[in-house]
Amino acid sequence: MWLFKDKVPTIEESGMLTGITDWHSHVLPGVDDGIKTLEESLDVLRHFDALGVDTLWLTPHIMEDYPNTTEKLKSRFEELKDAWNGNVKLRLASEYMLDSLFEERLAAGDVLPIGNNADHLLVETSYFSAPMEFDDIIDSIKSAGYFPLLAHPERYTYMDEKKYKELKERDVKMQLNYVSLVGGYGETAMKKSIWLLKNGFIDVLGSDVHRLASNQGLISKKPSKKDHLDMILSVVKEKNVI
Repeated sequence: MWLFKDKVPTIEESGMLTGITDWHSHVLPGVDDGIKTLEESLDVLRHFDALGVDTLWLTPHIMEDYPNTTEKLKSRFEELKDAWNGNVKLRLASEYMLDSLFEERLAAGDVLPIGNNADHLLVETSYFSAPMEFDDIIDSIKSAGYFPLLAHPERYTYMDEKKYKELKERDVKMQLNYVSLVGGYGETAMKKSIWLLKNGFIDVLGSDVHRLASNQGLISKKPSKKDHLDMILSVVKEKNVI
């Protein structure tokens, strides 16, 4: 499958990012813990352009620590679009922490959905514990007419195989950070990402990029096995669309 028959290629060498839609990034400048300036954002976009990325979803945090408003994010998005003249297509959504602010925004219909039909919400939880009434919040998302898309499920230390299966049975879709395959978030997250891929739990991929240098360093690393990249490629070819 790969051009590199005698060695495990890096993510960059594999070509898996060519033509891809990246469903999770923090490239919108100055709104959260991601990219800070417009010029830095343009540097990241040029980097992704060189890799052949087709579409990049900008998904800034909305949470109690970063209570971004829809109006502010849309305004900043227009500024970035006006400054960008490359090939990567830009889309705007948000990554929602499942906290009380999210529940307020959802009840008010004040959300930035993700997906080709604008019918998904990219959501996250604490890495260490589930939110209170987790199942009820999922039901609320569905009742509002959206599909939950769980960001980086491999990073939640409290989740086990049973919980992943329960979420999948409840039609929660899952977005993997592809740099997890090269240890971007540690060995436990790497092992979970492999298990999730092998068992068909992953629907879409994302970089979750916060810093250009970090992303460049990670995509230049090799997974422990070539078949792990093969699994990623199967997601790119067979899924990666919502």
